[in-house]
Amino acid sequence: MTDTTQIAKAGDTGQIHYTGTLDDGSTFDSSEGRDPLQFALGSGQVIKGFDDGVTGMAQGEKKTIHIKCEDAYGPIRPDLIHEVAREQIPAEIPLSEGLMLQMQDPTGVVLPVKVVSFDDEAVTMDANHALAGKDLTFELELVSIGEAASESECGCC
Repeated sequence: MTDTTQIAKAGDTGQIHYTGTLDDGSTFDSSEGRDPLQFALGSGQVIKGFDDGVTGMAQGEKKTIHIKCEDAYGPIRPDLIHEVAREQIPAEIPLSEGLMLQMQDPTGVVLPVKVVSFDDEAVTMDANHALAGKDLTFELELVSIGEAASESECGCC
């Protein structure tokens, strides 16, 4: 008798149900009520700690993983917190702390930023990911594992 248990490895396509929580127990994301998340293991499509946590799981397995911020969205980077003159923000935009805006970096890339503070003179904005600096916990269920399609199976050739 052969063991037919599939184990997730780099290059496989995994379908995962998950619930992500912070240290305070609050849920920041979940696949509940949606299709499972599908991604290619080892491809960089998801954060490293999530990918590492799924690798080695058996199809149908459930487990909890804890991911330090360094393997998630990284530590908070002070260089991504910027102060701009208040007059650089259009007057018709009513500012409030926590307001999400978009900024363009010098190369033209559009970045989401959060208003951290403001007064009549300046606005402080944070371009760090909302989960930067946070350790994450995920409840995982590996729904299915598929082999990565070879070029001749992908339907594009």
